[in-house]
Amino acid sequence: MKLGVLTDTHNNLTNVREIVSLFCEHGVDHLIHTGDVTQPAVLETLNQVGVPVTGVFGNNDQGELNRLRGCCEDLGFAFYQPPHRLTLGRRKVLLAHDPLEVPNRLDGIDLVLYGHTHRLLKERRDGALVFNPGECAGHMKGHNTVGIINLETLDVELLHF
Repeated sequence: MKLGVLTDTHNNLTNVREIVSLFCEHGVDHLIHTGDVTQPAVLETLNQVGVPVTGVFGNNDQGELNRLRGCCEDLGFAFYQPPHRLTLGRRKVLLAHDPLEVPNRLDGIDLVLYGHTHRLLKERRDGALVFNPGECAGHMKGHNTVGIINLETLDVELLHF
């Protein structure tokens, strides 16, 4: 399974449309958004990928939480308050927005995905892959990134745009 990972879109619909194109080109099977969606239009645009979407809300989503929840319900997306644990395939996954929501010990977790910092991070900790795709709402072309994670191997492919 190919997992498309994005974060902190901050209602930058131009970039979100480009992200949708990238994820469609690469044939992702599931999207994960780690927060700061900020507006329902972002979710409606992500729906164009045509795959399940799961995520957590970020600090900048709190003012629009009711509208975002309603949109998620209408689209069949699963969004939660962070941190949130789930199983994808055979992998135990922890979703967070802020890295402070990630526990110090990652026993039993295969993959940690978070955002908030707008800084790319890919590291191994306690046997888990910890990944933040970094900036994807910036206005500097070529400096934005999203990730694709192969859930079988936990290999990460970075897509720059």
